Amino acid sequence: MATYRSVFDAAELRAQLNDAGINTKFMASIWKYVLQNPGCELGEIPDLPSSAYRLLRTKFKPFTSTVHSVFHSTDGVTTKLLIKLQNGAFVEAVIMTYDTRLGKYGGKPRLGGPRSTLCISSQVGCKMGCKFCATGTMGFKNNLTSGEIVEQLVHASLLTNIRNIVFMGMGEPLNNYTALVEAVRVMTGSPFQLSPKRITVSTVGIIHAINKLHSDLPGLNLAVSLHAPVQEIRCQIMPSARAFPLEKLMTALQTYQKNSQQKIFIEYIMLDGMNDEEQQAHQLGKLLETFQVLKSIQNQQ
Repeated sequence: MATYRSVFDAAELRAQLNDAGINTKFMASIWKYVLQNPGCELGEIPDLPSSAYRLLRTKFKPFTSTVHSVFHSTDGVTTKLLIKLQNGAFVEAVIMTYDTRLGKYGGKPRLGGPRSTLCISSQVGCKMGCKFCATGTMGFKNNLTSGEIVEQLVHASLLTNIRNIVFMGMGEPLNNYTALVEAVRVMTGSPFQLSPKRITVSTVGIIHAINKLHSDLPGLNLAVSLHAPVQEIRCQIMPSARAFPLEKLMTALQTYQKNSQQKIFIEYIMLDGMNDEEQQAHQLGKLLETFQVLKSIQNQQ
């Protein structure tokens, strides 16, 4: 059975068009047509060079993944998409909807309205083995292609307008670095036009990838799963932390912040009796005192 590439796999589509002598300017118009006509055949896309149609028909598909099922939470706030890949594996993408008008800001009613954030997967399974993460129990299966990553956004966009993207689904995004970078560049280009400021990548702290992330994807938001203020406890919670010593990680984050001039989002899950003592709170404050950070702390019994 022939294996096709996703038409949203920018690197492959660009290479094939170049090899055929076809201007890559047509990529954006191909994507726009598929977005507007999700059930289309690639041969239906208008105004392409004649040589492009045979190439698209033999090498690519509008979608290499399908939405297997959709689950809505009882409160209507979240929608989970179970997506089946071409190789038969499944990944999840989750739409989180919220209303920015709720509550007040500065004592005044907040502006805005309903907005949706999409949580995207980057791998099938994960090799990081974090104790608090269900995906970590699966082990690593395979990386997603950049097209499979972008297709999650396309599938979700058919249900609602997506305003923000968070790479906090299945997998460690920075362990699939090339596909991540390519997918984000597609999302921030035409026709998607998402702002890098509305895209967040969450990582356990892959130091060598953090060191080049800002130059490859300037303006992107970085979130770090810290979860402990000392290396010993962090390794108990996140076995992969042994490869990324806390001292070296904090140095990499200092450099990232200096180069990007952006706040870093620090994630910390409080695990009963492991990292939730007063001593650790003081250690966390000391560790982060020189940083400009946003904090997310979740209690887990």
